[in-house]
Amino acid sequence: MSPPSSIVFRTGNIITTGRTSLEKSNQELLNSLRQNFEDAASRVTSEQPSWIEAEGDTVYVPRIEEPDGLSEERTEYDITVKLFYLPGVSVSRRKDHTREALQNVLRELRVPSIDLLIISFPNISFDAEDHSPDTEPTQEEVDEWAETYQALEALQLEGQIKRIGLSEFGVARLVKLLPRTSIKPSVDQINVRDCCVVPKPLIQFAREQKIELLTHNDCTNILPSSALQGLLQENHAVFGGLGNINPQWVVKYTAVIQDRGVVENKGYFAMAEAEADRL
Repeated sequence: MSPPSSIVFRTGNIITTGRTSLEKSNQELLNSLRQNFEDAASRVTSEQPSWIEAEGDTVYVPRIEEPDGLSEERTEYDITVKLFYLPGVSVSRRKDHTREALQNVLRELRVPSIDLLIISFPNISFDAEDHSPDTEPTQEEVDEWAETYQALEALQLEGQIKRIGLSEFGVARLVKLLPRTSIKPSVDQINVRDCCVVPKPLIQFAREQKIELLTHNDCTNILPSSALQGLLQENHAVFGGLGNINPQWVVKYTAVIQDRGVVENKGYFAMAEAEADRL
C-alpha cells in the first residue's frame, strides 16, 4: 500500500453552474462535488484523457483548470471564507491546513487576499447557556484553540486576510481564548437554530469587545468520512484504488459584489488523506 495521498476536491463556482441551493451546507457540498465530477468526466478527450491531476504530492479532483477569477476589481468585493477543521485531525497539522485551504481559495478567485476568515472547530456547537459553570471549557481545549488561532494571526500579519472570525464561541469560550490572542477576532458566527435568539450576555460581551455577531446554519461536521466514501464509490472506476479515506478540512468561500449585494462566486474545497494503490 502506498503512503497516504492528499486529495483536494473542488466544486468550482456553484453560482454559475446553478448548483447552489437552499440545502444545508453538507448536502450542498456533496451534491456540488458530485455534479462537478460528472461535468469534468464529460469533458475528457484524447488530448486530456483524465479528469484528475497530480501536482507534487497532491491529487486534484477534478483537475486544475485556469480559473476565471472575479469579473470586477478586487476592491468591489467582500470575500468571506469559512474553514471547517474536521474531527480526528491533530492540532499540530492545522497550521499547514489553514494555509493550504486559503491558498486554494486565493488561486480559485485569483486574488491576493480575503476580507474575513472564519474558523470552525470540530465537535463544538453553540450553547445558549454557555455562561453556566457546566459549560466551562477545559484547559486542553483552550490550548488547542489558542495554538490554532496563531495560524490565523500569522496570515493576517502577512496581509492575506483582513479579519479573523470564530464560530460557535459563546461567552465562556471567548473569555478563555481572548487573553491568549494577539489580534482579537472581529467576528463570532453562531448557530441559533435551537435557541432562536442570541443570548443577552453574549450580545453585551460582544459589544464590549467590539466583536460582530453573525448567524449561520452550517453543520458541525460538514463532511463525515462515510459521506465522502459513499460519493467516491459512485465513481468506482476512478476511485476504486482508494483505501481508508480521512477528510481533513473543508473550506467554503463566497465573493459578494458589495454595492449590489450579489453573490458572484461561491464554492467549496475539501481535502482528504487516503491510502491509495492508484489514482
